[in-house]
Amino acid sequence: MSEDELEKLPYDPGERKRISEYPLNQRDEVIRKYLIRGPCQPRGHEFPKTLFTNKLRRFNPSWFDLYGDWLEYSVKKDKAYCLFCYLFRDYTENKGGSDAFVITGFDDWNKTERLQDHVGAVNSFHNSALKRADYFMRPGQSIVHAFYKQDDAAKNEYRIRLNASIGACRFLLQQGLPFRGHDESVDSVNKGNFLALLKYTAEQNELVSKVVLENAPKNNQMVSHKIQTDIVHCFAEEVIESVIQEVGHDIFCLLVDESADVSDKEQMAVVFRFVDNHGIVKERFIGLVHVKETSSLSLKCAVDLLFAKYGLSMKKLRGQGYDGASNMKGEFNGLRSLIMRECSSAYYVHCFAHQLQLVVVAVAQKHFGVVDFFDKLAILLNVVGASCKRKDMVREDHLKRIEERTKKGEMKTGKGLNQEVSFQRPGKTRWGSHYKTLLRLVDLFPSIITVLEYVEKDGSDAIKRRQANGLLNYFHTFEFALQRKDLDILNAMSLVKSTKQQLNKLRENGWESLINKVFSFCKTYKTELLEFNDRFDEVNTELLGCIASLSPNDSFREFDHLKVMRLSEFYPEDFSHMERMTLEHQLGLYIDNIREDERFANLKNLGDLACMMVETKKHLSHPLVYRLLKLVLTLPVATATVERCFSAMKIVKTSLRNRISDQFLNDCVICFVEKELFEKVTNDAVIKRFQKMESRRINL
Repeated sequence: MSEDELEKLPYDPGERKRISEYPLNQRDEVIRKYLIRGPCQPRGHEFPKTLFTNKLRRFNPSWFDLYGDWLEYSVKKDKAYCLFCYLFRDYTENKGGSDAFVITGFDDWNKTERLQDHVGAVNSFHNSALKRADYFMRPGQSIVHAFYKQDDAAKNEYRIRLNASIGACRFLLQQGLPFRGHDESVDSVNKGNFLALLKYTAEQNELVSKVVLENAPKNNQMVSHKIQTDIVHCFAEEVIESVIQEVGHDIFCLLVDESADVSDKEQMAVVFRFVDNHGIVKERFIGLVHVKETSSLSLKCAVDLLFAKYGLSMKKLRGQGYDGASNMKGEFNGLRSLIMRECSSAYYVHCFAHQLQLVVVAVAQKHFGVVDFFDKLAILLNVVGASCKRKDMVREDHLKRIEERTKKGEMKTGKGLNQEVSFQRPGKTRWGSHYKTLLRLVDLFPSIITVLEYVEKDGSDAIKRRQANGLLNYFHTFEFALQRKDLDILNAMSLVKSTKQQLNKLRENGWESLINKVFSFCKTYKTELLEFNDRFDEVNTELLGCIASLSPNDSFREFDHLKVMRLSEFYPEDFSHMERMTLEHQLGLYIDNIREDERFANLKNLGDLACMMVETKKHLSHPLVYRLLKLVLTLPVATATVERCFSAMKIVKTSLRNRISDQFLNDCVICFVEKELFEKVTNDAVIKRFQKMESRRINL
């Protein structure tokens, strides 16, 4: 089986097919894969209760600690299974073991003694299956090892060879570079980055050169594509394991977006947002998932598989962040709604910058003058930026004007100043892109006019000449600062700066009053608040309003006892009735204690507050307030991290590297994005995981 096929094996024991249903030549690979994964133990799951003789019973997660090496739980079927008995019951003709823990599943939660009974005596089938698993995974037990003499010298050479291959993979993963060459034959002058790097390493280290490439055994060179992908997969698994350990069994937020790669495969990027043990908010990339269709049900299935793979529970979700597309956000059938059916506290928050951008664009599009201006801007971009020649003309003319102004002393020169600029095309969802386009227009305006005059006079395309003529007439008659001389342009930029300052003041002090005026105006004239209601629903608006009451700004000036209590009501799964009563009494003590502590005097945001509470141990003194703070910080602010993952994907998978498998792409992007965790992965950890993946010729 391929690595992709092995990765797609079901994680939930209730969804697996029996080992006997796999072809004979695939069973060992399947068994090994499940043994490497270990039992499926979703510790953070909220286990449902069942009525047994007038008492509600459920699966007890503490059983994972008692029987952690074999006990599994199926979220889908709410039943328990035995991993070892499942793997080896059909492996031999001796069909021993209990059907309850292999086929039907165990769910008699009131009969806990059945778990110990299943283990049985020393010679029970369960213990026999345990021994089989131990022999199966123990290095050095295969026939290959019996024929391959493993003395200390051979092991040492193997370790050096493997470390050299791991080092080459590490460098290529860090830089997002391709591994293989088009021609890796002996006579090739360019065998690809991996072999070239390995050769360079050998040239710099005599010890390595004696045991790699042509000096290595022909059947154990550790340079094949399979070896490379295995090493890369080990790196990625170590990184993901670190992320899962950071999340623990605590709450987290799900950030998801989708984008097509260079092969036109739809890839879904998944990021977790959470607060770590030090009170620091982190966003970690979990992986890329190839989805064959982008319907909400398909995306939900992909998310479920990812959660099952890492033993995560949907019940621990406390936030969702998507791009606003109908299949992601839709109120009734989108991914947002499907997840909220399972966890009502997984509140959806659309990226704030994205929301405001869309609202501004939508409102601007309803103003004829603004729409006409940006339509003209789109035509200008097509005329001026349609050819390399005209782009070069703009750059050269702009450079010439800079040189002239520099000679006159009108512009300063120095490192980083007067960099080459280009005319940027605005995007509907790229934050601030319209503003940047206008700045470029201001900066390049004289050069743009020069190019338009050239196109109007000497252009070879009649349509472009007419468009250039129309644009020149428009810009010469349009009453705005750009048609004036440089002094007026500076005044215009001063106005822009003043406007930005006013908007900042409005955001800090006058936003609420402005919104109230807008609401009042719309109510008076019976105008629907379509755009605002579409982007900011009532639940989110109230939730975000309550969050502001925890802000540490100006010595906690915004603190509001009632709003904090209302905030706790948004999370019924995290605060019981008794805990809310305790919180109500704790808040007074908390705010007095915090305000009197000078260490909390100059905090700027909620993240700083969480870190300081952990640093000063006040998260232990006020645990319910800190729990509420973590819930608030878990909510997504922006989806920039997900967008950066797609940028990394485009670096890793290019038009010249468009045939790499989905699993290899995912592993490479994980290592490239999460560099901080990737750099902490040791060679020993990779070697240990690599040796367990399958039977190797050398046992370390």
